[in-house]
Amino acid sequence: MTDSYDGGPVGALRRIAFLLERGREDTYKVKAFRGAAAALLPLSDDDVRRAAAEGTLTDLPGVGASSAKVIADAVAGRMPERLAKAEREHGGPLTAGGHDLRALLKGDLHSHSDWSDGGSPIEEMAFTAMELGHEYQVLTDHSPRLKVARGLSAERLARQLDVVDAVNDHLAGGGFTLLKGIEVDINEDGTLDQTDELLARLDVRVASVHSKLRSDRATMTRRMLAAIEHPLMNVLGHCTGRLVTGGRGTRPPSDFDARAVFEACVEHDVAVEINSRPERRDPPTKLLQLARDVGCLFSIDTDAHAPGQLDFLVYGAERAEEAGIEPDRIVNTWPKERLLGWASK
Repeated sequence: MTDSYDGGPVGALRRIAFLLERGREDTYKVKAFRGAAAALLPLSDDDVRRAAAEGTLTDLPGVGASSAKVIADAVAGRMPERLAKAEREHGGPLTAGGHDLRALLKGDLHSHSDWSDGGSPIEEMAFTAMELGHEYQVLTDHSPRLKVARGLSAERLARQLDVVDAVNDHLAGGGFTLLKGIEVDINEDGTLDQTDELLARLDVRVASVHSKLRSDRATMTRRMLAAIEHPLMNVLGHCTGRLVTGGRGTRPPSDFDARAVFEACVEHDVAVEINSRPERRDPPTKLLQLARDVGCLFSIDTDAHAPGQLDFLVYGAERAEEAGIEPDRIVNTWPKERLLGWASK
């Protein structure tokens, strides 16, 4: 390799992992590079250089042959071949449109960490959001009912709030805030799957249906309307629950009275999420247009489960632009204080 590189070995490994996640590559490929980056963090620069010079990088737990080559190149100031390949394959624009609206988005209200079913620690999600230029990021791990996703009990959520405070203390002065949130399950009776006391301690609350998605129209409508009436609900997450592609297969949208649900969102000042995950594209286009016409607010969110997925916002921005939704109706174009004032209503 002839190109120079001055980003350091940890930066190279993190960037490769980010690009692979952004390109929706298999998780096992990503873990190798994130694991190697974590292995280097406790070591001094001299220790890493020495291991590279002695050819002992693969003796470090979590560092394999491919990661070792990236590290050796980065230490030597050479562009790692694996990084250059990832940039070529996954570093370009994700969409043809949506970029003007994406530039107006100040943050993302829906993301997950390894406290529930995300793949990375809270601080890695926060660092990546900062690197993407976000002013804020809402951490919304799952609530306890969703056991398959390691949903947070009340006790674990309370502990997480202290961790978020510690992350913000560490990042103070950087113009970024990690906000406290939850993706709370909408129970079958329309109640929310967490105590009101804890919900009130959060900055933003996304509420989603994850179970009994094939319920009949009347049942699902009642369930969603009851949740929307809850005074602490802010965002209706991936409202149909559909999957249109991806490793989990496809799933049809749930059936409910969309006009009634969206009118209730307007009445109770609840935003409808435009879920940016390519496998969701939720709401479907006709429902997105209906929500627009009814007068809903919106939140363009990534529902990210890995740092590289935080860059998916442009997918939702493209859909919102195509639907002709005015930027000021999208709550995450708002500055943090306006967003928090709305969410605390």
